Amino acid sequence: MKDTWLDWAIALQSIAQAGLTYGKDVFDLERYEQVREIAASMIAHQSQIPLEKVKTLFCNEEGYQTPKLDTRAAIFKDDAILLVQEHNGKWSLPGGWVDVDLSI
Repeated sequence: MKDTWLDWAIALQSIAQAGLTYGKDVFDLERYEQVREIAASMIAHQSQIPLEKVKTLFCNEEGYQTPKLDTRAAIFKDDAILLVQEHNGKWSLPGGWVDVDLSI
């Protein structure tokens, strides 16, 4: 049987990390830190691993949770291909980051 609590803790960690990366409001940042703390506490409680060790292993990354995973799609219609203009002005296939526990 799959450990649902572990899925919840991973999802909370992912949400918190994205919030800490993109959040601007100081109060929201505090809330995202609290969510990250709850996720780490869930792991520590269920695994019997000390909380500080869990934080070191589970909460040490900064930035977007999965910056190494990107997905793109080639979309054709007649003799044309769909492209999107990125924030840097360059053109690419449509796509983006793959979120934690979601398929492309």
